[in-house]
Amino acid sequence: MNAGDLLPLLVALPLLAAVLPVFLAPRYPRIARGATTLTLTAQVGLAGVLAWFVATEGSIVYVVGGIPAAFGIGLFADRLTAAMVLLVALAGLGGVLSDRTVESGPYYGLWLLLTAGLTGVVVTADVFNLYVFLEISGLAAYALVAHARGADAALAALKYLLVGTVGATLYLLGVGYAFVATGTLAMADLAPALAAAGYGSTLVVAAFALMAVGLGVKLALFPLHAWKPDAYASAPPAVAALLAALGSTVAAYALVRLTYGVFTPAFFEAVPVVRTVLLAAAAVSVLAGGVLALRETDVRRLLAYSSVSQFGLVGLGVGLASPTALVGALLALVGHAVAKGGLFVAVGTIAHEFGARTVEEYAGIARRSPAHAAAVAVLAVSLVGLPPTVGFAAKWYLALGAIEAGSWAVAAVVVASTMLSLAYAGRLVERCYLGGGSSTPTGSPPAATDGGRSDRSALAVVLVAAALVVALGLASTALADWFAPVVEGWL
Repeated sequence: MNAGDLLPLLVALPLLAAVLPVFLAPRYPRIARGATTLTLTAQVGLAGVLAWFVATEGSIVYVVGGIPAAFGIGLFADRLTAAMVLLVALAGLGGVLSDRTVESGPYYGLWLLLTAGLTGVVVTADVFNLYVFLEISGLAAYALVAHARGADAALAALKYLLVGTVGATLYLLGVGYAFVATGTLAMADLAPALAAAGYGSTLVVAAFALMAVGLGVKLALFPLHAWKPDAYASAPPAVAALLAALGSTVAAYALVRLTYGVFTPAFFEAVPVVRTVLLAAAAVSVLAGGVLALRETDVRRLLAYSSVSQFGLVGLGVGLASPTALVGALLALVGHAVAKGGLFVAVGTIAHEFGARTVEEYAGIARRSPAHAAAVAVLAVSLVGLPPTVGFAAKWYLALGAIEAGSWAVAAVVVASTMLSLAYAGRLVERCYLGGGSSTPTGSPPAATDGGRSDRSALAVVLVAAALVVALGLASTALADWFAPVVEGWL
């Protein structure tokens, strides 16, 4: 297989396969689930092959139909792209495997559509097609959130839809300004064209501002975060896990790619106020998200607010424009996706088996399910940023990059984020192991009919996620070296 052929296939496979479950699910829901699992397993295999090609042959460029990239659909993959494609595929497969239900509606078709859209965002080489893929994944996500049914899910999905539409519209307006300024939409052509137009040009500055704010809505940076806690708390558990792992992660990847691959660091040098605003907004998100998580009692909402803080850290890495800090931001993206996806699977399983949904109701979970409690503890440690997890490596690179750049205020924010996350994550772990608690939380539904025994597939996904955050932490130097050529090419 030609290396370039992998890129359209990675998008086309889940996109075309999404049609099958729609017809199969009403009468054959188990076959629809099996087809979805098989498709995502193949997607993981293709993503692994792409990573091997990129490692051995370098970056891959592909234009669909042979149409010139300036007018056609261009696709691109480097080491960062390959890692993100593999992350999307693994999270999609893990989410399906962790799902305890067998749905009979278009659920699995939407799941594959979401995977296709997120993969498209990662591999596209065109700023307009990035918008198209954002909308594909967004529409699938809105419908999946509403799939939980009930008033809360419907309201959360509506809020997610309205806010997501605003974010996408702002991004599209930014694309329009960039096109007016340069006459092209291809990322490779935009970089020199924006420089020729002048970074100080009102059109160029407006293009970046609108695109960054639009993606900031998708990232749920404070104060653009209001949709996230409701969506994550109301969505079906597997959907919440997939969105927590990928939804904002892929948007953050897009922000990194546009900032450094399209506008380039020279834009920050020419318009330093943009960098200052980005750093300030990211710092506020780190602190506000941490405080909101600390005050929250519902575990799913606590984890959602935690994401607001965690993606603020990614924003700090982007704004610092330092090689070390940017590597830290990329490590944070990968580490957060694995940790938060695993935590949401664990939280969903614990709610299903023990009826525990609040921090107080987690009292004594370690006695009832030691494996779940241990995995939650390890994943929470990664969110805090303690060794030997990948969360520690990410914060170490971010703090070191801030110090190298002479930005002591940013370094202080990174340290403060660790203190805040230690407070809210530590509170959850403390209740698991030291809380007294009764076997059945007050006002909770009855325990699962399996007598409290863990669902094996969901537990396996949680344990794999816990093992991964440790393995990635121990291999953080190798992971940083994997990203280094991309970062060096930008900076």
